[in-house]
Amino acid sequence: MSELQKPLLENATRDLARFAAGLRFEDIPGDTVARIKLSVLDSIGCCIHGVTLPWTRRVEHMALAEGAAPKASIFGGAGKTSPALAVLVNSTAGHAFELDDIHKESIIHPGSIATPVAMALAEANGQATRPISGRNMITAMVAGYEVGTRVGNAATVQLLLDGFHPQGTSGAFCAAATAAHMLGLDAVQTQHALGIAGSQAGGLMAAQEGAMVKRLHSGRAAQSGVYAALLARDGFTGIEDVLEAPYGGYLVTHSRKPNAARLTEGLGTVFETAKIGYKPHAAVTSIHTALDALAAIMRENNLGADDITAIDAGLSKPTYVHCAWAYNAQGVTAAQMNLTFGLAVIALDGQAFVGQYREARLSDPRILDFIGRITARIDPEIEAMGHAFRHAARIRITTRDGRTFTKEILHRRGSPENPLSPDDITAKFRAITEGCLTPAKTQRVIDLVAGLENLASLDELIAICADRGGA
Repeated sequence: MSELQKPLLENATRDLARFAAGLRFEDIPGDTVARIKLSVLDSIGCCIHGVTLPWTRRVEHMALAEGAAPKASIFGGAGKTSPALAVLVNSTAGHAFELDDIHKESIIHPGSIATPVAMALAEANGQATRPISGRNMITAMVAGYEVGTRVGNAATVQLLLDGFHPQGTSGAFCAAATAAHMLGLDAVQTQHALGIAGSQAGGLMAAQEGAMVKRLHSGRAAQSGVYAALLARDGFTGIEDVLEAPYGGYLVTHSRKPNAARLTEGLGTVFETAKIGYKPHAAVTSIHTALDALAAIMRENNLGADDITAIDAGLSKPTYVHCAWAYNAQGVTAAQMNLTFGLAVIALDGQAFVGQYREARLSDPRILDFIGRITARIDPEIEAMGHAFRHAARIRITTRDGRTFTKEILHRRGSPENPLSPDDITAKFRAITEGCLTPAKTQRVIDLVAGLENLASLDELIAICADRGGA
């Protein structure tokens, strides 16, 4: 066997499949259980808010028009369809407004994939066999988070720099592992499910500059995972070495600089799920440190937007490439992905949340004028810190009276290094579901998720998520 024919990491797909299939609730550390419950609450909130948005409504309309057997609920009261179509809609909703959880190294948002997959299959399978418990859901989601994030870790940030969207590519493995565990697939079947999902992985980063399709990448990844698990259960085969194959495998195809060792490093002892972070801003994660640095300078020095004549943003190369392109009011997606729009609304409004990304604000003359005061560059010192600090930012502002202020933030608010509290996540859930759920049902979801590991059935939780805000 020549060097070019050697697998990147012998039996990596098999080993991940064995881990995912064999994972038990008792194997999961307490801090990881606590983290996944926060992700469930955060993700349900993202889905319930996201299903109200026009791009998700278009996907919902298409899914319902298929007329599939009604086995799984679309969030927000639209009705039921097949599990695969339900997750297409619900996972699109979860990623529909840049609010979903984030794993920094892998650059995927596993919650908007794994939560809808687990809930759809729990509902469909619970009807056919026996109720699915909260512990089943937690375990399946941890299996999906671990596999999906490890695939993203191994692909490295180069996958993003090469133009692929990690949510649609690496995210498909998160969905497949979650779905396989929910369906009770054995290790061999799970390996085939990963091999099927890897062939369906897709998503291009050019979508960030205005296209609705960026949201759909999450839905398609989730749907691909469900299809992969259902096919594998029926004996359909996938690429058994899909991750490590030296020609046409996932890593060599999607990344020019893969690090295959990250696939299984610490597998079963180091839980990547515990490294999940959450978003306080309705914007791409990479710019959160810059937004917080500007907000801190303005707050600490009692400055308003009119006091500022110039902002210089020093960034890592990945953040610069990803977010510092010229903003031209291309659409909501573009605004949420763009550094300068985010900095402008922080300066003008003091926040970058749901209200700042309404269609009516996208061409606001005050925002466009302020954007003209902002420049961005790759900061060599931040870049030299390496991948672990790719979200870091150094903001320098100049005021009309000639003063300058600088603030550097290395770890964004909401990251594991600078975490949001459980109360913060609960407050965010209330904010983004306001008007979608009654106060009583909002509180009931919070309570159910807090005791998720004790639920014998997910029926009540699913029923509330399937509601359209009625009493």
